[in-house]
Amino acid sequence: MKLRINSYAKINLGLKILNKRSDNYHNIHSIFAQINLSDIIIFSPAKKFSLSSNGPECSKMPLDKSNLISKSYQFIKNKNKTVPSEYSIHVIKNIPLGSGLGGGSSNAATVLKSLNKLWNLNYNSKNLENIASKIGADVPFFINGGLQLVEGIGDQLFLLDSTILKTYKFILVIPPIHISTSWAYTKLNKRLHTVNNHTKFSPLSKSRKWELFENDFEDVIHEAYPEISKIKDNLNRIGALYAGLSGSGSTVFGVFDNFQNIESNLKDFYPYQTFIAHPISD
Repeated sequence: MKLRINSYAKINLGLKILNKRSDNYHNIHSIFAQINLSDIIIFSPAKKFSLSSNGPECSKMPLDKSNLISKSYQFIKNKNKTVPSEYSIHVIKNIPLGSGLGGGSSNAATVLKSLNKLWNLNYNSKNLENIASKIGADVPFFINGGLQLVEGIGDQLFLLDSTILKTYKFILVIPPIHISTSWAYTKLNKRLHTVNNHTKFSPLSKSRKWELFENDFEDVIHEAYPEISKIKDNLNRIGALYAGLSGSGSTVFGVFDNFQNIESNLKDFYPYQTFIAHPISD
């Protein structure tokens, strides 16, 4: 029996890099919001595992052992020694790669959750988050998705009320540039002079102050990629409550509560790739 499931993207509603750890990872403070832009992952019974893809972003997607789907599949299979059936996995790839939207991490978590059901492994969410942390820093978030406060290296997760964002929509603008996360961290490390960088996000409540949200990567990335600043300025000009980078980019998003002319404003971002998305709420 085939299983077809959506693998949703995320955006960062603010991102603070608190400090660099002795293991060379970084402690962060961020709010991740899952959005309805998604890849589609199809599981089909097969004699052995294989990975294939099509869709707008498939040409950029590696299909070898480096793919987080392959890593997740092999990790959970090896953890259980014997499984009742193998699966081929096909991805309809819509989430742009290297865009700060977490497409690869989402795919990995979707594989873990799906195989947990298909193979009747009976892992609970916490078990799956622990497994996900071995695959990649952002993968644990996608086990439960929704809206979460994310701390540590992405392994400390606190569920928030996702219905708080249900009246908002997002414009996502993705310029054709690839921003290396490792490069961004290297540039940012030169500015991390304190052990703990104070956080000051507004609580996500009815009285939230969007102007208090920020992404620490923006200063270093704006210097190297001035088009990021231009996109952010355009989003603010057309009425965004908040505009910023998702992760280390290259996606710039705007938060909107007035949708009257939202589609007509997309022409302002031509020729960049654009999406209108909404948060996934319970």
